[in-house]
Amino acid sequence: MKFFLCKFIPPREDFLTTMSVDEAALMQQHADYLNDLLAKGLIVAHGPVLDPTGSYGLSLYQITDEEDVTTFTADDPIIKSGIGHYEHLQMPHLAARGC
Repeated sequence: MKFFLCKFIPPREDFLTTMSVDEAALMQQHADYLNDLLAKGLIVAHGPVLDPTGSYGLSLYQITDEEDVTTFTADDPIIKSGIGHYEHLQMPHLAARGC
């Protein structure tokens, strides 16, 4: 198994508080996509981080050695729409309940 911390970097620092109606709809698709991966056991946890220097999203992935985390993040509807990007940070070990 491999573990990754994936950080969704929105297009602007105040994105979570200034989203347009269209951006909010894409964010709902993004949340639905991540919830589906959570239900499938590919994500351990995910959610927004309210950082005073700029909020972002965080997902912890637990995938097989054969899988590529960028495949999952590239399929995220918000990324496909061209809004924001991900940073992928491999974690050599993740200690968590159920892992």
